[in-house]
Amino acid sequence: MSKGSVERAPEFHIDKIDLSALSAFITSHKATDDKGRYLHWDQLKWRVPRADAKNIWLAVKFHRAMQEKVITITDEKNIPFSYSITHSMEAKLHQVIKIAGGSIGAIADNPVSKNIQQKFLVSSLVMEEAITSAQLEGASTTREVAKKMLEEERDPIDEDERMILNNFFLLRHAERQSKNDLTVDLILDFHKIATIKTTENNVVPGEFRQNDDIYVEDTTGEIAHQPPCYNQIPTRLQMLCDFANTDHSGSNGGQFIAPVIKAIILHFMIGYEHPFRDGNGRTARALFYWFMLKSDYELFRYVSISKLLKDDPKGYGLSYMYTEKDQNDLTYFIDFQLDIILSAFDELQRYLQQKTEEFNQVLTLLENSGYNHSLNFVQKDIIKKGTKEPGRIFTAKEIASSYDVSENTARTYLTKLVSLKLLLETKDGRTKLYLAPSDLMQRLKSDRT
Repeated sequence: MSKGSVERAPEFHIDKIDLSALSAFITSHKATDDKGRYLHWDQLKWRVPRADAKNIWLAVKFHRAMQEKVITITDEKNIPFSYSITHSMEAKLHQVIKIAGGSIGAIADNPVSKNIQQKFLVSSLVMEEAITSAQLEGASTTREVAKKMLEEERDPIDEDERMILNNFFLLRHAERQSKNDLTVDLILDFHKIATIKTTENNVVPGEFRQNDDIYVEDTTGEIAHQPPCYNQIPTRLQMLCDFANTDHSGSNGGQFIAPVIKAIILHFMIGYEHPFRDGNGRTARALFYWFMLKSDYELFRYVSISKLLKDDPKGYGLSYMYTEKDQNDLTYFIDFQLDIILSAFDELQRYLQQKTEEFNQVLTLLENSGYNHSLNFVQKDIIKKGTKEPGRIFTAKEIASSYDVSENTARTYLTKLVSLKLLLETKDGRTKLYLAPSDLMQRLKSDRT
């Protein structure tokens, strides 16, 4: 995680503040600036008169303290973490909940896209997240090569591909475990799946680090974050599990924490604790998805946050640093992640539009051919892929995995396309291969009704 050098914010303790001396600043400055930004001291001090900077900061902190929510997780000095929900964050949170509480069809707003979702969208977008999550951690394999590996279910040829394959299995496992409570053993399972057969930083899959030689540097080479002592990890992760498993629905007078906020906090805490020698980021993001699915936000099965985190690694790192260097105020990280989630929804909508347009192009060709009524959705989508990539090889195993059908059913679909001369059949040993002919588009155009 890339982090810049961040100055620790002046501490605020309401019982030690002379409110009368700050009254003018409290009137003129709120928790956010006039653009709704939740600025850290490192950002605010350059935007205000130098002589008044500290007093303005204390006034800002006063407003934040008035709406602060303290959670049951503490740092190693027993100081609790907290967060605030500002007006601008309320608007973002409302939008996230409104969209995430709906269906993929609502985002698609298109019957073709709904059909796409029902058949293969889950698998396709889980692949996207698996790839970009690994790339965020340094994997150098290209997206195209990685996706082909996952689609064809071939063995990885190097550690970068292994990391991507592990991520794919990890997200699937997180989904399968989404109805269970969080335990330390489940966190260890997540990590083991994420790092099995990898060697980066001498990682031991499914085991905590056994010393304190792990730290995060800033861009100047200074230590930006020293995680809690390794011998506290089991206790501290149990505290995290207790937080995850506590009912925060607000029923019976208890504390309310919006599920998306809670999922973001779980994400943050794995990065903060850094319990493993490597794979902390992948484990943290899997935990985020696990909790969102546990909270019945099914739309998160289709959303890739890692793609956007990869595009803004500096912002990702700073959101961690701002929290740690301002009295455990999680608001910085939460606000950043809400922006990432909303951008991910926009990315999803663009992805659906693209897939719909591609599919409609093939439908137009098929409607003017003799094949339209003899092919099902899966077969039409195979044709779409074949027209985009002449010479592409399909296997029954790949089709079964991509469209959630049996291998026998997949083989039947492919054989039908061979009989219509829309695919070519060959063998590699005992495995049947199905090839998209180079003139597939012409074959569709030439068979007019």
